[in-house]
Amino acid sequence: MQEKDARQKRFEELKAQAEADDEERKSAAPGGTVAVTMEDFEADWNASQFWYDEETSRALAEELVEGVEEDDHVALVSAPSVFVKLKNLMKDGLVPKCNIHLFEYDNRFTLFGPEFTFYDFNEPLKLPLKFKGFFDRVLVDPPFLSEECQTKAAITVRWLAKSWTGIVGGNTGRPDGVGSRQEHRIIVCTGERMKDVVTKMYGKAGVRCTGFEVRHAQGLSNEFRCYANFESGRLKWEN
Repeated sequence: MQEKDARQKRFEELKAQAEADDEERKSAAPGGTVAVTMEDFEADWNASQFWYDEETSRALAEELVEGVEEDDHVALVSAPSVFVKLKNLMKDGLVPKCNIHLFEYDNRFTLFGPEFTFYDFNEPLKLPLKFKGFFDRVLVDPPFLSEECQTKAAITVRWLAKSWTGIVGGNTGRPDGVGSRQEHRIIVCTGERMKDVVTKMYGKAGVRCTGFEVRHAQGLSNEFRCYANFESGRLKWEN
């Protein structure tokens, strides 16, 4: 109980700080004052919330924004741990700056203000019209391993994405594993057993299963994979 109260107090402090310092936070300038981590958000397993571990969050964040331009727009759909990691990496000047936006059911993330939009996969197109075909890159992690959830999430991604044409990515051979420049990237993180559904829904966008294993901080029995429409040093398509 004491831990829960402390977490709630910390969350309220972060929310107040974010509201008071919105411009600095939004610019993600190095040395900014807001430092939110996923430890500030207790995962609700009943709501199918499972945060990525540190290594996975960082890898996905780096792959998603590698080579972006500052005016590019990047969407995170039901993937708050990657969103938060990106905020901190940009704040510290460790990845290129761009415009990122979180679409998420959990209203605790409203503390990110204009970078947050409430999203329920049951209503895949109930989103502000301004976001239709708006995003250069999209990462999605559907909350449930069901065909219905995966299909509806894919409808959302298709609606948000600027492009739905598969583009063959290249491997730069860089030792850090960061990929090559590709304007339109789509990353899907979900269970390995959803491979057929993902291939069906994202096939025209060039999304294929990679060998990159998605790991969660809480540990899950289901094997999770990363599907992408590009390859890099870290993300290699399976044969």
